[in-house]
Amino acid sequence: MSRVTWPLVRSAFHHTVPTSWIESPAKSRLGLFDVHENGKHRIPKESSVAPESPKPPQQDHSAVPEASEEMRRGLKNRHLQLIAIGGAIGTGLFMGSGQIVSVSGPSSIFVYAIIGFFVFLVMRMLGELLLSNLHYKTFGDIAKDFLGPWAGFFVSWNYWFSWVVACVADITAIVAYTQFFWEEVPLWLPALAATLFLLVLNLQPVRWFGEMEFWFAIIKIVAILALIAVGAVLIFTGFTHDGFQASITHLWDQGGFFPMGISGFVLGFQMGVFSFIGVELVGTAAAEAENPRKNLPKAINSIVVRILVFYVLSLSVIMSISPWTALEAGKSPFVQTFLLAGFVPAALVINLVVLSSAASSANSGVYSGTRMLFGLAKDGHAPRKIAFTDSRGVPRRAVFATAVLLFTAVPLLYAGDDVATAFGFVSTMCATMVLFTWGSIVVSYIVFLKKHPQRHQESKFRVPVARLAPWVVLVFFVFLICTFLYSDGTRWATLAAPVWFIILAVFWHLRKRALLREGKPLAGTVSELPHPLDEAK
Repeated sequence: MSRVTWPLVRSAFHHTVPTSWIESPAKSRLGLFDVHENGKHRIPKESSVAPESPKPPQQDHSAVPEASEEMRRGLKNRHLQLIAIGGAIGTGLFMGSGQIVSVSGPSSIFVYAIIGFFVFLVMRMLGELLLSNLHYKTFGDIAKDFLGPWAGFFVSWNYWFSWVVACVADITAIVAYTQFFWEEVPLWLPALAATLFLLVLNLQPVRWFGEMEFWFAIIKIVAILALIAVGAVLIFTGFTHDGFQASITHLWDQGGFFPMGISGFVLGFQMGVFSFIGVELVGTAAAEAENPRKNLPKAINSIVVRILVFYVLSLSVIMSISPWTALEAGKSPFVQTFLLAGFVPAALVINLVVLSSAASSANSGVYSGTRMLFGLAKDGHAPRKIAFTDSRGVPRRAVFATAVLLFTAVPLLYAGDDVATAFGFVSTMCATMVLFTWGSIVVSYIVFLKKHPQRHQESKFRVPVARLAPWVVLVFFVFLICTFLYSDGTRWATLAAPVWFIILAVFWHLRKRALLREGKPLAGTVSELPHPLDEAK
């Protein structure tokens, strides 16, 4: 074929062949073009066989579209708002609160209020950062843009792994809740069933995730509000059970608000932190929300009400119905309250609710973890093959790579003395790692204030006392690490976390050398151009 006719054929080929055949991350189907990783084609390779003139493909509406490297915005406002609410109501509240009450007594209310205040400040910082540039998809994008490629690598991998650990903790909680109905159940059975359920659920389009979390959140909200309402009636009517009369005075008549002293109050912070893991999920979901500038501020600002109602008020009611001394550490206080009051059917219903809550928390973890792993692959920090979505915009390979690690919950359940021991260990490790993620958000915000003071001034979602707030939060995080090291039950799990960061440092060094040797950038760049959602206004 002459050099004159070839461009004409190639032009005709571009107009007749679907774009996805050419602009695919892999080679084109016909093998005529070399394709860059960004989807651009090169001039065809020389070949001794003359290429045949391609036939115009038939329109086949049943054919599956080619995989891409982009996720789709499929979360509506109601999804984002309920994800934000549901993210703060999980295993840490329904099961972990029992451990906090056992070591801190009524002062656990103050533990949740204090942690909640600082978490709210972190989420406000995250909200301002995300809205300053809608091209940010994850915390890793923010870290690499303000702190450097190494920070994006560390934050993304750490957040992904922390969610894997959190999901394992949720699965151990699911096993404990299942034992309420079937005491002799083999530990591996509910763990395996939960893992397979999470895998199938996360292989669905993001709108299905939004719908599932929407209804999971509705169930949790209705259950907690019902408990508060029933508890209020029992308190005001003076309900008596097992020699105890329901009364708000139980908050201080069993040794005061600090019956275990300052040491008991400090020990409550470890599990308190774990209870709030997932509240930052609203930031990950914002990347797939249809109108983040309108919906994200609403979701974040609602955190204050959520903390007051779902943590402070609900635990106050629980400890008013039954003295905190009657609650066991390894069981859900929500279930125990109704059992102690003699409402067995209500306890069964609540146990089903907390079971669905654990499933919801794990579902959110797999969702968030897969999005972070997907971003790592796009930056070249994870195997490139993971950076694909299917025709429905689902990062299927990232889902499989994340979900397969959840099977580690099975041997962990048999390694400890009981389910509560396994839950305590993994929850402490998870809390330590998530502090690193929250800390990266705070440090990135400090750099943001120095690098883009104009953006901060123009922001419609500025952090209160922006110059002081991040430093106060960092000091509080140092205090939390000290509390983790203070207790024998959390010390070793906390000391195990640095081993993970050493492993990350080694892998970053190896990956950095490989990228430099191949002449590739250390991380993908974040666009500074106006986002299509802003241009559409």
